[in-house]
Parts: sequence; structure tokens; C-alpha cells
Amino acid sequence: MGVYVDDLRPIVILGIFPSRESCHLVADTLSELHSFAGRLNLRRSWFQPKSHPHYDLTQNKRRQALRFGALEISDKRLVEIIKEHREKGGAK
Repeated sequence: MGVYVDDLRPIVILGIFPSRESCHLVADTLSELHSFAGRLNLRRSWFQPKSHPHYDLTQNKRRQALRFGALEISDKRLVEIIKEHREKGGAK
């Protein structure tokens, strides 16, 4: 079980997110993801269930997530995790 953040990347559409860069917060299970997001004071309405369940994070929230124990992963590893979860039937 784990919670992960990938690399920061520039945001294409500005004005709807309070940062110029963001990353993804993902986890092995939905309960882990929502619990960790709660520790970061993220609103449940920010949860994005399409493609793969995740929350977008600003640079500051990413740093906070790492301090709280999230594991830093590459974009390539994120894609691998998404594929593994899909093969197992998705995050539960």
C-alpha cells in the first residue's frame, strides 16, 4: 500500500488552478487516497475519478505530501501504476 506523487509539470490551462505547475496524487486504494487527501486539506470535490482516481496538487501541496510520507515517483512509474491497477480491476 502506498501514496504517490509524480513529477511537477506545467499546466496548459491557466486560470482554473492557483499554480503554474501541478502533479498527481495517487494511491493504491481509494480509501488511502481520500484519507491522505484529507490530511492535505484537499476538498473531496477536487477528486478526479476519470482515467485513474487522483487529485491534482500544487507545488506547495506536493511538498507537504512528501513530508507526510507520499512516495515520489516518475511520470513513467505513474503510468506503470495505472496499468497495474487497471489489470487488477482498478483502485478499490
